[in-house]
Amino acid sequence: MFLLPSSCTQCGTLHFKFPVRISQYALKVTASDHVKNQADLRQSAANEPLIESQNIGAFFDIDNTIMRGASIFHLARGLFARKFLSATDLANFAIAQGKFLTYGSENLSDMARITENALSFVTGRSVEQVTALSEEIFDEIMADKIWPGTVQLAQIHLAAGHQVWLVSAAPIELANIIATKLGLSGAIATVSEIENGKYTGKLKSPPMHGEQKALAVSQLAEEKGINLDHSFAYSDSSNDIPLLSSVGNPTAINPDSTLRNHANSHNWPIHDFRRQRLVKRYGIPVGATAIALVGAGAGLAIAASRRSRA
Repeated sequence: MFLLPSSCTQCGTLHFKFPVRISQYALKVTASDHVKNQADLRQSAANEPLIESQNIGAFFDIDNTIMRGASIFHLARGLFARKFLSATDLANFAIAQGKFLTYGSENLSDMARITENALSFVTGRSVEQVTALSEEIFDEIMADKIWPGTVQLAQIHLAAGHQVWLVSAAPIELANIIATKLGLSGAIATVSEIENGKYTGKLKSPPMHGEQKALAVSQLAEEKGINLDHSFAYSDSSNDIPLLSSVGNPTAINPDSTLRNHANSHNWPIHDFRRQRLVKRYGIPVGATAIALVGAGAGLAIAASRRSRA
């Protein structure tokens, strides 16, 4: 029996509190004084069938779960700073990303169109060039936007011998960089079409969003021998309820209001790292992020228009 960490309301740190359904051998930790029944939980776990640690997965969303804000927008900002794209490009991207966050539950054909519009700034660029720049931009912009509490959860799973995967609508190249930087097993993400080493501006497959995440995780589990009934998933968005529901141990991280209500009604653990004093000033709900991105896009478009007339 694994004690899932929960944020302490008094000190803001993670303590092992919620019992979940995996083998007693999957993770060995020292519980805090907040836990009084650890011996009973270990005794209960002794009667459960043994699941090897490597057959347990932990699946993390990126945006607002691992990282504050939208990772691909941080990438676009970095490319704009390098004059890789124009202010108009960045404005159009911000508007498209805002629509993605706002209409995340819509059908996949609309999501594919919005995603392709958002990724149009890499059309004709080489994969090698974009990947190298993405790694630079992660170190420069994204690294300090990582939620420490979520990374701590990921590290706990790694220490237990679990497979830890990112599952994101972000481009696979960016998701792989983040997974590598954090020392995770790998990433499942949106795959763009590539011809002769360059991006075509189209998607090779549907955006990694909503039900697609659950389907992709199911396929990965079959390939990697992961037991989903004993696995974990973490996300901030109600759009990821299919993903969260596909595992035996779902957890809401920095949840939007719909996911928070769903988690409460299903007795899922909730971690809101936005409330910790260390990162409190950075917490922005998903809806507010969408509005901010659209507003930023509109502002950039106006600024770009003014410069073009000057």
